[in-house]
Amino acid sequence: MRSLISLLICCLTVSPAAKAQFTHADSLRGFLSSERACYDVLYYNLDLRLDTVSRSIAGSNGITFSAVNDFDVMQIDLFENYHVDSIILDGKKHASFERDGKAMFVRLSEKIRKGSKHTVTVFYAGTPQVAKRPPWDGGFTWERDRHGELWIGVSCQGLGASSWWPNKDHQSDEPDSMLMSITVPSNLIDVSNGRLRDVQDYGNGWTRYAWFISYPINNYNVTLNIAKYSYFNDEYVNATGDTLTLDYYVLPYNLEKAKAQFSQVPSMMKIFEKRFGKYPFYRDGYKLVETPYLGMEHQSAVAYGNDYLQGYRGTSAADIGLTFDFIIIHESAHEWWGNSVTSNDIADSWIHEGFGAYAEAVYVEDLYGYRKAMEYVNGKKPGVVNDRPIIGTYGVDNNGSKDMYIKGQLILNTLRHVIDNDKLWWEIVKGIAETFAYKNIDSDDIFAYINRKTGKDYGYFFNQYFKTTVVPTLNVFIRKKGPAVRMSYKWEEKGFRMPIKVTGGRGEYSFIYPTDSVQTTRFDYLNPEEFRVAEDQFYVNVKVSTMYVDPAKVE
Repeated sequence: MRSLISLLICCLTVSPAAKAQFTHADSLRGFLSSERACYDVLYYNLDLRLDTVSRSIAGSNGITFSAVNDFDVMQIDLFENYHVDSIILDGKKHASFERDGKAMFVRLSEKIRKGSKHTVTVFYAGTPQVAKRPPWDGGFTWERDRHGELWIGVSCQGLGASSWWPNKDHQSDEPDSMLMSITVPSNLIDVSNGRLRDVQDYGNGWTRYAWFISYPINNYNVTLNIAKYSYFNDEYVNATGDTLTLDYYVLPYNLEKAKAQFSQVPSMMKIFEKRFGKYPFYRDGYKLVETPYLGMEHQSAVAYGNDYLQGYRGTSAADIGLTFDFIIIHESAHEWWGNSVTSNDIADSWIHEGFGAYAEAVYVEDLYGYRKAMEYVNGKKPGVVNDRPIIGTYGVDNNGSKDMYIKGQLILNTLRHVIDNDKLWWEIVKGIAETFAYKNIDSDDIFAYINRKTGKDYGYFFNQYFKTTVVPTLNVFIRKKGPAVRMSYKWEEKGFRMPIKVTGGRGEYSFIYPTDSVQTTRFDYLNPEEFRVAEDQFYVNVKVSTMYVDPAKVE
């Protein structure tokens, strides 16, 4: 259950021109309509049986909600490839529904009154979409391991959780808790989010695994992982004596590799708790689950498929990146950034991915030092394409540019150096994670928090970096006449006024304070060939031109 008001305001203010670029289906998925805003989800009770022969699922989801206002029609989302057997209100009253694409508009048999609590249960069955390129082009993945055993997973970020279970498929509203009951063939194990509450062997070839999630969870994080897993575990004890269970589910022939590779987890937890605050899901624990796809930040059940290699599938843009497993570090960072702190609208997915990518550099810096962290951040810079702003369009199921990962990391690194106070910077980063824990927020919430903590207005910075594709360009003109050096500078972008570090007259870096108007400063004894901008600290373009003047020239 999260606050919906701020997102509703954003959705209502989307311009007609912006909405014209998107389809009716985009609005059904991305817009917080009155049929969605009328109820607040409190609890999901998902109960499914997975038929591995027909590759189909059948079962129900009970949606317990509180009425935000009076209504008799509500939107529940479920892809069209499923047959809905019935929809029941409070266990006894049948409801009718009409489909509009992937949305069902459920007409209840009585008026629901504001403040009342009810449960609507959807009974359904069908064949889930098969993932074409998981986790990016998602759905169900049906594989067999090296021993020929079934190995099944689901990834649905972007595609939508309603691709496999009925729910209110909007990121702004999360249940306070959830029960998942997954029935599978008895020779297999299901691993899902939260704590394993019960295992029931029916004695007829089917076994039911019940997992309880005791924290709010966003829909795309809800998962199942089915295989003939081997299990091992560990514990992490934090600085205050709290014990976090670390549970690992891997394919049997990878058990020894996993024990070695997953030994990175305790040090990662220590660093992330230092910088982001306490791990958000202690009651539910932390799991790594081997999956037939690369990885995914499934809350308390992180999907792992990096083949026990360092870096990203054994590669990295900086050599320091080959000293750790990218998937363990990046996907686990999402437990704070994305799973605990969640964007209301996927237009603000940079909150998940920008901070998630930045967490990799945080990990590097705490283990190997500041210079290695700067090498890591800047090694990724060539991957930025600046095709679209990294904040998307609100209310129409629209992500910003994929630059939200690398550019998001570069922007945060830049902001750190603009603020130029590391003690304050780390207080801000941890403060965002702790202030907005278990909440759904917008970009403006983070921007306002940073302005408040610094006592400065960085609106010009946020607008330029997050809402445009234009990387700020610093124009510099250096004029040297004998030992006298004058440097003129300005930002090309109107209204931009970011301070930035450059080499001064003694070759050391110091701040200048450019605006969109030309300023001139004396830098006597500066060697123009040695002039540099601290481009490892600031994500900018730089244009430098130089003029040498004969000292004998009379002016």
